[in-house]
Amino acid sequence: MKYIHQQESLTIPEGVKVNIKTRIVTVEGPRGKLSKNLGHLAVSFSHPKKNVINIEMHHGARKSVAALRTVRTIINNLIIGVTKGFKYKMRYVYAHFPINVNIDKNKETDLFEVEIRNFIGEKIVRRVTMRPDVNVETSKTQKDEIVVSGNNLEDVSQSAADIQQSCRVRNKDIRKFLDGLYVSERGNIVEE
Repeated sequence: MKYIHQQESLTIPEGVKVNIKTRIVTVEGPRGKLSKNLGHLAVSFSHPKKNVINIEMHHGARKSVAALRTVRTIINNLIIGVTKGFKYKMRYVYAHFPINVNIDKNKETDLFEVEIRNFIGEKIVRRVTMRPDVNVETSKTQKDEIVVSGNNLEDVSQSAADIQQSCRVRNKDIRKFLDGLYVSERGNIVEE
């Protein structure tokens, strides 16, 4: 079944500029500038009012119409990123061997690197490089916690996932070995 015309609308808050040209969405706000290429999706954009964007699709099947809400959510996440930012808190979980985590910035690439040592007593040193424009710091209020923050939700969440994936327990019963670094809380940098 084809849907003749489907549309989603998104309101833009004050202080945020959204520019869409050839399906490349650029969002500017108080925290910076983000852009996302949506050229692979067959959607069209219209600007009926000053602070409203309409995302439309004509003659789309059910699966392609589902992309409308995805596009709206992606643009909304960019808007939240340039206004509030994203912050993920990660806790170290260990039963016996305390996990040591060092954070340093690479001089050549200017990216943060997270170094994990003594994970379940292993001698191997795990190094995880963060995505561009992602900051990592040890928590000042909570013991055994790091905070991953940035403007782009995809980069922040993927960096947190990379850290968690690097500490997977292999060749053991994962019901007993629950050690690792896990996301404990996610939220915004600028809180209301």
